[in-house]
Amino acid sequence: MTRDLVLHDWVVAAIALAAGLVAGVLLRALLRWLGKHASRTAWTGDDAIVDALRTLAPWGAVIGGAAAAASALPLTDRVTAVVNQSLTALFVLIATVTAARVVAGLVQSLAQSRTGVAGSATIFVNITRIVVLTMGVLVALETVGVSIAPLLTALGVGGLAVALALQDTLANLFAGVHILASKTVQPGDYIRLSGGEEGYVVDINWRNTVVRNLSNNLVIIPNGRLARTNMTNFTQPEQQLSILVQVGVGYESDLEHVERVTLDVVDSVMADVTGGVADHQAAVRFHTFADSRINFTVILGVGEFSDQYRIKHEFIKRLHRRYRAEGISIPAPTRTVSVQPSAAAPVPHQRDGAHGGILEAARNRGTGV
Repeated sequence: MTRDLVLHDWVVAAIALAAGLVAGVLLRALLRWLGKHASRTAWTGDDAIVDALRTLAPWGAVIGGAAAAASALPLTDRVTAVVNQSLTALFVLIATVTAARVVAGLVQSLAQSRTGVAGSATIFVNITRIVVLTMGVLVALETVGVSIAPLLTALGVGGLAVALALQDTLANLFAGVHILASKTVQPGDYIRLSGGEEGYVVDINWRNTVVRNLSNNLVIIPNGRLARTNMTNFTQPEQQLSILVQVGVGYESDLEHVERVTLDVVDSVMADVTGGVADHQAAVRFHTFADSRINFTVILGVGEFSDQYRIKHEFIKRLHRRYRAEGISIPAPTRTVSVQPSAAAPVPHQRDGAHGGILEAARNRGTGV
């Protein structure tokens, strides 16, 4: 110390520290009020920013008060340097955590706005968070006087060993990045793999893709396998799709009348049932003279993949009821089997003996004699 501590020094330091604490409390209350207003907006990015500042601003005020209190005390140059470096490193770490939360929140908000669903692609969020935290830790180490050049060299050499040990993990990581960057699959899409797995994509993280099937179970698929397998995406390039329903009527039916009635039923289903496409152009296509009926295909439109079950259910009920009212038959396949009696095989005649009498009696009974 350059001089002895006096009461005035302690009072000034206490006032500076108390001012920092009061400023932190006031800033937290102000940011809480801003958070309520930010939650009313459609953009979720402002929520992430305000939530992050609720941590950074109060701690920044407290650290600023502590720095002012330390400067008011007659400390030696070495102690002052240590205190300043420590407070600066602490502020850098807090700012790093805050920046990681803000950037991760903005990336997640961007992912949600691009996919238009509530799902998230956490692979980008996690990568962004790790990069920001790593940079912040390196800056904090440099602030306290730790040289990061040897550390970076060691990380570069050790990274080769880590990469060899984590080949599968890194393959899944880069496969997930490639899938999202190429926009072949996005959270919210309904996909079906060549192996039979299908469902809505819930999340794509650093290792696997989470798919929720229609029975509400989760299917975990490694990103590497998803990138290599054949896949059908029922949401791309557009969410609406057409479904086919096979129907058949009897040969005696008036096909023009059948087509008109069927189109009326399709229009009513499209207009009344949730998931139907109101502006869908209904179509009926006759295609086969079958054994007992004329088969045709009805083309329906649905808003998204899972709506097809509800649409098919209602369409078949209404079509069956309407056909019965119009007298249009839907014959079931039938087969007529004709059995022709064959001539009775001659019975060998036994001329004598007990066996001959038995055979003769049986032959007489069979002929009614």
